[in-house]
Amino acid sequence: MNASSASPQHGRHEHIHRFLILGKDRLFFYHLALYNPDLGHHYQAVFTFEIQDDGALREMYLKDLKENESKRVYYSLRCPHHFELPELQNGKDFKVHLERVVVKDDGSRDFQQMTTKETPVKCRPEEVLYFRDLTDRPLPYPDRLTYLAFGAGNEVHLAHQLAERPNWDEVITVTTSPAIDDATLKKVPPIVFESINDPKKVITESLLKKGQKYQGKISANNQTVDVTVGRQGWWNHTSLNTA
Repeated sequence: MNASSASPQHGRHEHIHRFLILGKDRLFFYHLALYNPDLGHHYQAVFTFEIQDDGALREMYLKDLKENESKRVYYSLRCPHHFELPELQNGKDFKVHLERVVVKDDGSRDFQQMTTKETPVKCRPEEVLYFRDLTDRPLPYPDRLTYLAFGAGNEVHLAHQLAERPNWDEVITVTTSPAIDDATLKKVPPIVFESINDPKKVITESLLKKGQKYQGKISANNQTVDVTVGRQGWWNHTSLNTA
């Protein structure tokens, strides 16, 4: 759900990107995608960034997350300056604001800027863990519910693998048994829930319920794990498809 506005100077949209913040011990960043290629956000991508400050932004995020742990509140980095997302694959320095994203009762989202000044961020090529153009040979709907797994240590995050449109975008934090090793997570492998059919359409709420346990299979090594669903870190089934 990235903001964009028409640019009279260039006669095209300004591409102003947002990155979901995930984790506590180690932060991961997930690009908030839109299917419409005209807006420049048609990429599903996972990163680790270096936030180049004295730790103030991280501290602000963790404090606010603790206060809102049980609420439907998400967090993102918003870069207020135009760039094309594929530039990150070659490494890039940019500046961001921290945002709190509050989900209202009607499901709409309120993006609330938390920082008063821009914070510098560095992305190195090796910090681009996953990058896929949604318009380049779009994936067909899978037969079974499929997510992408990433994270480190005991913090594992699952992002719904975006296939054809219409679809939905979701990220959840989970615990797994047995643990998934960091080398596997760094590859951002698909994890397939064989017991759940993919709905092959847009849906309005998650099929993975908080506190429930599901069995998933990691495609990279055929490891079977029990996944217990924790906090939802993002959900979008509206502007993803229509913006």
